[in-house]
Amino acid sequence: MLQTDYKFGEVHDLAAQIEAGDDHVHFKHIFSNEKGGVSLLAFKAGQKLDEHLAPAELMVTVLEGEIVFTMIDTPHTIGAGQFMLVGEGVPHSVLANRDSKLMLTKVKA
Repeated sequence: MLQTDYKFGEVHDLAAQIEAGDDHVHFKHIFSNEKGGVSLLAFKAGQKLDEHLAPAELMVTVLEGEIVFTMIDTPHTIGAGQFMLVGEGVPHSVLANRDSKLMLTKVKA
């Protein structure tokens, strides 16, 4: 079953849907169902997500800012307008070089 607070047919400014906080990385779910979903993440410069495993196949898209996305011990610098694909179960971490906003698309096989 689809879970969302948004209505079909409405237009939204994607980056304006989330703001970073000084306390921790902020998450906002746009929609989700049993096959995956789309979420937004907002980081202040220097905030990070420690290494964890991808819960599904992922597409990480940087909307604003710049991050270092480390996957299997290899760091990748990703800037606004760029994306990276990540396989399910792959270890990764994220560090924000600057204030950043990301869109995370999850797809479960």
